Amino acid sequence: MQHFQATLVLLAACAFAVSPLIATGFNGFEPDQFPAPQTDPPVQPAGYAFSIWLVIYVWLIAGAAFGLWRRAEDPAWTSMRWPLFISLAIGAGWLSVAQVSPIWAAVMIWMMLGGALWALVRAGGQDRFWLPAPIAVYAGWLTAASCVALALNLAGYGFVSAQVAALVMLVVALVIAATVVAARPGTPEYAGAVIWALIAVVVANASPPNLPVLILSILGILGLGFLAWRNRAA
Repeated sequence: MQHFQATLVLLAACAFAVSPLIATGFNGFEPDQFPAPQTDPPVQPAGYAFSIWLVIYVWLIAGAAFGLWRRAEDPAWTSMRWPLFISLAIGAGWLSVAQVSPIWAAVMIWMMLGGALWALVRAGGQDRFWLPAPIAVYAGWLTAASCVALALNLAGYGFVSAQVAALVMLVVALVIAATVVAARPGTPEYAGAVIWALIAVVVANASPPNLPVLILSILGILGLGFLAWRNRAA
């Protein structure tokens, strides 16, 4: 059974990684996918930040392959495999859904985040490079991405302005991130991925300067950096 679980995780990681090749042409939500078009929304990180997906894809596959090859029956690995599999399996279809439905894409990415955080909490501390570290980067980026997706839907469907949506969901992302950093010490990669997204939000809002978003993002960067440093020991 453990080998089966490990194989499923590796297959799901591979399917997740090749999904951009299947759902081609997606470069983020288009402004006209929403009733209120979202053109340059303040919550959206600068485009370069999405290059982190390459790191995530490769690291998740490498970690899953190591787990199947060397740790198929290790309890430190088996306890996190089902939630990680669920998250990756949903992620394999996310791009195709995002092309047609921002609402369902937001629902799916929050489900992905839930599975990733569950896997991170349950992952053992051994084999740090192969086990908790790739999951932490994945979960950290999903923390930011899920809040961005919800902010776009809130503003895009007219519930609040794009500015209010950005500020509210940045606070939500920071609360989630601070909670995870406190609950799972020894995984600075999680905070690093969130900080990577926040830096890209700063870059996107620097010119012309959007002071509320800039101030909140910079405070978040400093606060998460301090928490990660304080909880750096596993």
